[in-house]
Amino acid sequence: MIHTLILGTTNRGKLEEFRGLLAGLPVQLLTVADVTRQPLTIVEDGKTFAENAVKKARAVAEATMTLTLADDSGLEVDALEGRPGVRSARFAHERATDAENNAALTAALDDLGDSNRTPDRFNARFRCALALVDPYANDGEPIVVEGTCEGVITRTPRGSGGFGYDPLFVVAGKDRTMAELGEAEKNAVSHRARATEALIPILKRALEARERDVERILRG
Repeated sequence: MIHTLILGTTNRGKLEEFRGLLAGLPVQLLTVADVTRQPLTIVEDGKTFAENAVKKARAVAEATMTLTLADDSGLEVDALEGRPGVRSARFAHERATDAENNAALTAALDDLGDSNRTPDRFNARFRCALALVDPYANDGEPIVVEGTCEGVITRTPRGSGGFGYDPLFVVAGKDRTMAELGEAEKNAVSHRARATEALIPILKRALEARERDVERILRG
């Protein structure tokens, strides 16, 4: 049995990553735009990634009445006291492009001068929170998991893969930016991969429970 799983995002890069990360599960992964006529307006005003992920998952699950997975993720730079944080996608301004956000990050680091850094690099991490909501189970209460990927920021972009801040984020132990990693390698070490690893057993149980419910209905 193939189950529909709605991904609460319009980010095509995230969609492709999740398709790779969830490739072993019996799910058809769709975006909100694939199943709704009107775009959903969700104000991401949470103070944490988890709060925003839950808000998105609940809104999409209520609108579609379908099993929903929502992600909220971003970059935390220690020297910037955790910024860009939950505003990672909007660091430059509300409708910022990846290039604009990367430029804003570099400018913010330049403003620090030589403090709190090793040569041209700053300690940082990518953080991802995933929220799973089944509108027909657990009273629609979300299940939340998180994952992180440690690294440092370089002010010289490298690599052509990935999206967001990937060209500036040097993965700990790799000496390569996230944008320089191949898809399989990125899906083994990224914050999103680690959060998904924690989610998969939970998602499997949810799918198995749905299959048992369908079997009971078919048996009458």
